[in-house]
Amino acid sequence: MNLDRNKASVVEAIEAGLLAGAVTLVWQSGEVLQVNELGYRDVDARLPMQRDTIFRIASMTKPVTVAAAMSLIEDGTLALTDPVATWLPELADMRVLAEPHGPVDRTVPAQRRITVEDLMTHRSGLAYMFSVRGPLADAYRKLPRRQDQDRWLAELAALPLVHQPGARLTYSHATDVLGIALSRIEGKPLSDVLTQRILAPLGMSDTGFNVGTTGRRRAATMYQLDSDTTLRDDVMGPAPIVDPPFCTGGAGLWSTIDDYLRFARMLLAGGTLDGIRVLSEESVRLMRTDRLTDEQKRHDFLGAPFWIGRGFGLNLSVVTDPARSRQLFGPGGPGTFSWPGAYGTWWQADPSADVILVYLIQNLPNLTTDAAAAVAGNTSLAKLHTAQPKFVRRTYEALDL
Repeated sequence: MNLDRNKASVVEAIEAGLLAGAVTLVWQSGEVLQVNELGYRDVDARLPMQRDTIFRIASMTKPVTVAAAMSLIEDGTLALTDPVATWLPELADMRVLAEPHGPVDRTVPAQRRITVEDLMTHRSGLAYMFSVRGPLADAYRKLPRRQDQDRWLAELAALPLVHQPGARLTYSHATDVLGIALSRIEGKPLSDVLTQRILAPLGMSDTGFNVGTTGRRRAATMYQLDSDTTLRDDVMGPAPIVDPPFCTGGAGLWSTIDDYLRFARMLLAGGTLDGIRVLSEESVRLMRTDRLTDEQKRHDFLGAPFWIGRGFGLNLSVVTDPARSRQLFGPGGPGTFSWPGAYGTWWQADPSADVILVYLIQNLPNLTTDAAAAVAGNTSLAKLHTAQPKFVRRTYEALDL
C-alpha cells in the first residue's frame, strides 16, 4: 500500500497558485494511515500547514449541531416531530411565497408548522441567499449576521418561506435556527451546549466558535481566487479569540483534522469513541438513514444534480447506490456518509471499508445557485475543485477498494 500519489492533485493546485495549502488525513480500522501537511496556512508569513492547524469548517458544523440535538431527543427534551415554534414562537405563523421567484409580499399561509426534522433535513422552506433566486435572495442577503441570535431570528422569521414545510429540500439557515432552539431549550449559549454534549465527551479540545489567543497562531488564513486567478488573503478578518455575538449552528465552528476525525469515528462506530457513548445507536442510525423522497431527489442542489446514488439523512449525505454515486462523487461504499463545508473542507466515513477521509483547505468560493456552472467554465477553478475528488479516488485505489 502506497498512499503517496493521493496528494499529487493537491500539490498541483498549490504549485499553480490556486490554493495556499491543505491538510489531509486517511484513517482505516483504528489507525491513521497518512497525514499530508501541504503548502501554507499563511503564504505571506511563510507559515506552513501543520497537523494541528485550525480551520473554519463552515457547514461541517451542521452535523455537530444535529448530533447535539439528537442528544436532547434521547433525553426526551424534544422530538423530531415537534414544531420548533414551541421554543421559537417567532416561527409560529409563517407565510410562503405564492411563486418561488416572486415578490416577498405575495404569499400564502404555511399549511403546517416547521418541525425539528424539517430543520435537520433542510425541508423547512427556509433558504440561504445563494440557494434561491429573485427578491427573496435579495432579502436574505440583507440579513445582518453580526447581532445577537434573537434579533437575527426575528428578522429571518419576517421573511416568507420559499416552499411549504416538508415539500422539498432547499439548503438553508435551518441549522442556525436549530442551534438557537438548542440554546433556548438548555438556557445557555450554543457553544456551551455543543461543548457539554458533543465536544468535551469526544475530547475535541480544538473545536469551538473561537480559537482563543494561543490558537490564533495556528489558524489558517482564508483565501479567495480573484478573476485573474490570484489568491487574495483579505477576504475575512483574523480568527476570533472570543465567541461571536451569534454562534451559528450551521457554519460557525473552527476545528482541526484530528478533532473532526474523532467526531467522524464516533458516528462510524454507532455513537461511541474510546469506550465513551456520546449518542445512542438509534440516534446515529437516524442521522445516517436517507429521508428524501424520490420526487425530492429530482431537484438540483445549488445548480447541480446532487442526489444521484445518494440520499440525505439528518444533515448527512448518504450513499444509497455506490455505482451511480461513484460516477459523479467518487468512491464510497453503501452507507458512506458525509457533509462538506463551503470553504473546501470535506470528509467522508465509509462503513463498508471502515475508512474515514478528511480534507481541509481555506478557500472562499463563489456561492450562487449557478456555482457548478461557474466552475465548469473556468479551467483554473476546475483544477482547484478536482483536487479533492482526485485525492479521494487515488486513496481508494491505494487501499485496493
